Amino acid sequence: MEVIKKEQDEALLKQSQKNMKIHNFSAGPAILPDSVIVEASKAVENYEGKGLSLLEMSHRSKEVAGFMDEAESLVRQLLNLGDDYAVLFLTGGASSQFFMAPMNLLNENEKGCYIDTGAWSAKAIKEVSNFGHVEVLATSKETTYNYIPKNWTVPSDAKYLHITSNNTIYGTQFHDIPNTDALLIADMSSEIFSREIDANKFDLIYAGAQKNLGPAGTTLVIVRKEILGQVQRNIPTMLDYRTHISKNSSFNTPPVYPIYVCLLTLRWLQAKGGIKAMEAHNKKKAALLYDEIDRNSFFKGTAAIEDRSLMNVPFVADNPAHEAAFMEYCTANGVSGIKGHRSVGGFRASIYNAMPVSSIEFLVSLMQNFKPE
Repeated sequence: MEVIKKEQDEALLKQSQKNMKIHNFSAGPAILPDSVIVEASKAVENYEGKGLSLLEMSHRSKEVAGFMDEAESLVRQLLNLGDDYAVLFLTGGASSQFFMAPMNLLNENEKGCYIDTGAWSAKAIKEVSNFGHVEVLATSKETTYNYIPKNWTVPSDAKYLHITSNNTIYGTQFHDIPNTDALLIADMSSEIFSREIDANKFDLIYAGAQKNLGPAGTTLVIVRKEILGQVQRNIPTMLDYRTHISKNSSFNTPPVYPIYVCLLTLRWLQAKGGIKAMEAHNKKKAALLYDEIDRNSFFKGTAAIEDRSLMNVPFVADNPAHEAAFMEYCTANGVSGIKGHRSVGGFRASIYNAMPVSSIEFLVSLMQNFKPE
């Protein structure tokens, strides 16, 4: 039976790979590993031979509780987290964390400090004044967020420092984690598990799953437990991190299926050698694409070279008149999701963990063969 099952799984995987001819460079919802899609589709029809679809199984069942525990455990293993951290799977996207973070951490007379490096950090900044004071220590808005600001100082009265560690739209990334005596918060939505970081330097990390972990519908939140319960306000039950910690992310019905797909992705990541191996994989992909952008006279990058992201690669045509032609060329050759964000224009290749090197090589070949009229 084991041999038969293995042969069936391999056949499903081959069929999936055969059907997926599109090279998906979407910024999110983003590419998932082929094997994850195969396993996830099987769970929709009949979860582990239980005769039920996972979509109709109780979140209180031992099966669901079991894989939620496993997902939490894998996050802890991959990031080397101790028991002083809570690992949560919540809803509302990273955007809900823009207000949940200051609501849970900031008193009215306290200050949250932010580095403004893009559209998402700007939206996070907008929410803070509802709960306390906000100070923007640095911004790169004046140059369309094409670099990470340097040489700023965190004031001694800051309760926390918030960064968006990777900027999906503009393709910039913090390559050095700030050192600060204040609490350190990071939105890691588009780079979580893509490179080695010391997660223990952070007091709160949050990430929408749909960029690099799973489908839309759940948000990973990692919080140091000792920083909670220190604000003098009544927090609505569903917006209090402690509510979800006490109920293992199941105070109400959690997004069971998205969490399961995240679990499959975490298993895949661990089997690939963990974050260290994934970082090497991502650096190889990024180098291939950036080298072509820098070499090819038809294209140019938009992010400062020293701040370039490993996950999101924006570039434009040297001649704007050629952009429509290259977009048509990509579409005709099975490349999807390559269009740049409207605030930057041009193109953006999102090359998350599951993106194979072969897709980068294919895009590079299109760039090399592109001959505008």
